[in-house]
Amino acid sequence: MRRAVCPGSFDPITNGHLDIISRASRLYDEVYVAVMINKSKKGLFDVEERLDLIRQVTAEYSNVRVESFHGLLVDFCKQRDIPAIVKGLRAVSDFDYELQMAQMNNGLSGVETLFIPTNPTYSFLSSSLVKEVAAWGGDVSHLVPPQVLDALVRRLRKG
Repeated sequence: MRRAVCPGSFDPITNGHLDIISRASRLYDEVYVAVMINKSKKGLFDVEERLDLIRQVTAEYSNVRVESFHGLLVDFCKQRDIPAIVKGLRAVSDFDYELQMAQMNNGLSGVETLFIPTNPTYSFLSSSLVKEVAAWGGDVSHLVPPQVLDALVRRLRKG
């Protein structure tokens, strides 16, 4: 069984994330989407809400599993016998940081990192930008799945 993990905070999950997850699901028998928990960061959505949204928008992929994890990504991989991390790269600036992470992860555990170039449609897209544009009333409907848009609008209305 070929396994990989797509890690991130996914606050919220975007169409760019889904593009990478979808492509990884065609390359691997089992793909874990790992919502990494950083207790020092306050997200717009709590971890359970993010897990629920990701499960909703990945339901069509029978080989995708969604879990949260606190700690080192390589430990998540070891516990599940996952030899590969799949990351999307938007720009050269992503590569600099992600290469360092890939080398560290490989040095710690032997886990390999596969970089997938982001679809040009989503090359500018980040969860932070989606939240900022949505908070100012901008239209992000083309950047996130409908379920995420609904949750985003409801959350931002609450203030």
